[in-house]
Amino acid sequence: MKDRDEIKEAGRIVVKVGTSTLNHAGGRLNIHRIECLVRQLSDLSNQNREIVLVTSGAVGAGLSRMKMGEKPDSIPEKQALAAIGQGILMHIYEKLFGEYGQTVAQVLLTKENSVRYSQYINSRNALLALLQMQVIPIINENDVVAVDELKIGDNDTLSATVASLVDADVLVLLTDTDGLYTDNPQVCPDAKLIDEISEITPEIENAAGGAGTKLGTGGMFTKVQAAKIAVNSGVTMVIANGSRKNVLTDIFAGENIGTIFPTHETHLKQRKSWLAFGKRIAGSIVVDRGCEEALIKHGSSILAAGITDFEGLFIEGSTVRVLSADAREIARGIINYDTKSLRKIIGHNTKDFASLLNGKVYDEVIHRDNMVLMV
Repeated sequence: MKDRDEIKEAGRIVVKVGTSTLNHAGGRLNIHRIECLVRQLSDLSNQNREIVLVTSGAVGAGLSRMKMGEKPDSIPEKQALAAIGQGILMHIYEKLFGEYGQTVAQVLLTKENSVRYSQYINSRNALLALLQMQVIPIINENDVVAVDELKIGDNDTLSATVASLVDADVLVLLTDTDGLYTDNPQVCPDAKLIDEISEITPEIENAAGGAGTKLGTGGMFTKVQAAKIAVNSGVTMVIANGSRKNVLTDIFAGENIGTIFPTHETHLKQRKSWLAFGKRIAGSIVVDRGCEEALIKHGSSILAAGITDFEGLFIEGSTVRVLSADAREIARGIINYDTKSLRKIIGHNTKDFASLLNGKVYDEVIHRDNMVLMV
């Protein structure tokens, strides 16, 4: 297959490994599997490929050290375990990568690093500098200081954001299943593995289902959301089973493993990437069929006349999702009106705005220069 053959040529790779792959069922770290992962990544690096590793497992490592059976519910306890486990995890990675002659660097990110454009660019430049130095960045979310409003959310989203940030060629998500199935294989024996997904439809999202294991936080649904970020940033994404022997070696040899999401042709420029995937989403607007067609086929701006509904509380300059009538996300953009003003003008023609609003009037609710298509 063409897309699998192109993976063989990937020069910059982001690999995300989940908690369920790094840990035994009881919660303790699976050292053998970590060693196999490190060996494969080191060998890929020796092929003159640039490697970025996004890792889960800090809380699990903390659980193991503190001899606790399951993840606590309170945020302070989770953050305390992450603080304990982060050093343990990095020590293991540094020791194992060092045995294969690789230099690694720990990078902790929060949502704040991507919400502000200056920090977004600084994070990008720092990661690119590490890659230039032939260092493998090992990235995790800074759970110790992050609270909900500052969290990126999960390491699937984090890895896709990082892949976008560094202009990666391929993102691989290693998990505890072979890829995305037509249904939940744990309860439906007839479920079939989907080899390739060229378009993320509502049906695909429904097939992704809910959350995964009790140790992990990201189910298949979050991986499909990560795929949206990846493919719209010019990154091909693969979901594969982290317990499969030589899984990374075989993927980058072009073998037909897991579920592949081929990249969209358009590669977003830095500001567009930040706009789509860096800024915090404040709400959503729903557009009619005519507006949807104008956006997708003609790259038009969004006018109030084409908006049928909205959700959330936002101010002028917020980033919102643009949804079709059937609730499919088709774009993201910076909105020119706050919630109160939008409520007054929704469905109206631009010529009516002067009589409906007090203050500054924009012809477009979202200008096309401040919008990124997601389809």
